[in-house]
This record gives sequence, C-alpha cells and structure tokens, in this order.
Amino acid sequence: MQALEDSAPVRVRYAETDAMGWVYYANYFGYFEVGRTELIRRAWKPYRELEREGLWLPVVESGCRYLRGARYDDMLRIQTRLTIPSPARLRFDYRVIREPDEELLAEGYTVHCFATPDGKPRGVPRELRSLVMTG
Repeated sequence: MQALEDSAPVRVRYAETDAMGWVYYANYFGYFEVGRTELIRRAWKPYRELEREGLWLPVVESGCRYLRGARYDDMLRIQTRLTIPSPARLRFDYRVIREPDEELLAEGYTVHCFATPDGKPRGVPRELRSLVMTG
C-alpha cells in the first residue's frame, strides 16, 4: 500500500503536563493533530482551504499505545504516515519520538472520512488519492 510520510517538531509546553510532571495522556492526540495537519499542508493543501471547499475530515476511530513519558520542554518529533485503506477512508499512523535520544514514546493512529459540513459522506478526492499512490 502506498503512503505519504512527514515529520513535524513539537516542544512540550508546561500546560500539557500533569501534576506528576508527565505529558497528560490525552495530549498525545493533540500531537497527532500537529503531525496530520502538517502532512496534509505540505503534501496537498491546508485544512482551512479544505473547509472553504466544503470538505471536513472527522475522526471515526483512534487509538494510542504509550511506551514512555515526555516531560516539560522535551523536544518531540511526530512522524506521520498517511494511507488510504478504502475509497472513503484515510488512515494516519503516528510515532512520537523524543529528540535527541530518539526514544519512541508513543504510537497511535486515527481513521478519518471526508464529509460535507452537513455530515454527508464524500469519497477521498482523486487529487489526494493520486498523491498517496505516487508518494
């Protein structure tokens, strides 16, 4: 299966940590969003432009496996991989890596569909499908 891949940096902010000093588990999904947004922007077009065109990308499934923790001011790299497993779905796989030691902290995924603003499903646009197939 063909895929598009990208990497985006994130520095852990104090507000993202819990009382124990670790990144709160739900914030990893925010890191996933950074990776997904940057991959789509760099490879195709910004989310804002998709929304102006009447296309939305709601999440229909997600998951995360936590391996190690991150702390305030850690520099992270979010590796993101996009595949198209069906005519109506996109799948993003993520790896959160701490720099500079290259330790894998978390792995996760989100599955999305394209929809109109009123919630009607749409197929994956041909232009994006072509980018992934040649990626």
